[in-house]
Amino acid sequence: MNRERIAAVVEPLLAEYALELDDLEIVPAGKRSVLRITVDGDGPHGHGPLLDDIAQATRGLSEALDDSGVAGERAYTLEVSSRGTSRPLTRPAHWRRNRGRLVEVDGQRPGSEDVAKVTGRISETDETGVVLNVDGEQQRWEFEQISKAVVQVELNRPVEEE
Repeated sequence: MNRERIAAVVEPLLAEYALELDDLEIVPAGKRSVLRITVDGDGPHGHGPLLDDIAQATRGLSEALDDSGVAGERAYTLEVSSRGTSRPLTRPAHWRRNRGRLVEVDGQRPGSEDVAKVTGRISETDETGVVLNVDGEQQRWEFEQISKAVVQVELNRPVEEE
């Protein structure tokens, strides 16, 4: 299996479902391989991929991969999932899609050489950085300062005002 050839088939098909390829992993598993495709995007409803969107895309991906032959002759298992909350935020689009959510950030504190771990709510984001509300203080973090950032699960998340 060739990652680039598979991605060339997968990416345009996912775009039809308003999804994008976030990660593609090929894992040997005995006589088979596991092809793990992680998707992200705004989804057809503009609120991120729903289970039904992923199921529909999975059927299309399975057919396209089989028809194209890019997966090779070896048997494989196709797994398609969304990013989930445990995956780090690594691209500006990840930050944009999680606006209003609580994140834990590891990185170099703005305006300082100190390394810090902070938890704050994403209030604004653009292509170069993010503004976090940390204990009522707005802090601008450039993406290059951030070594790791993960969304925190909140059971009683405050409702965002529109």
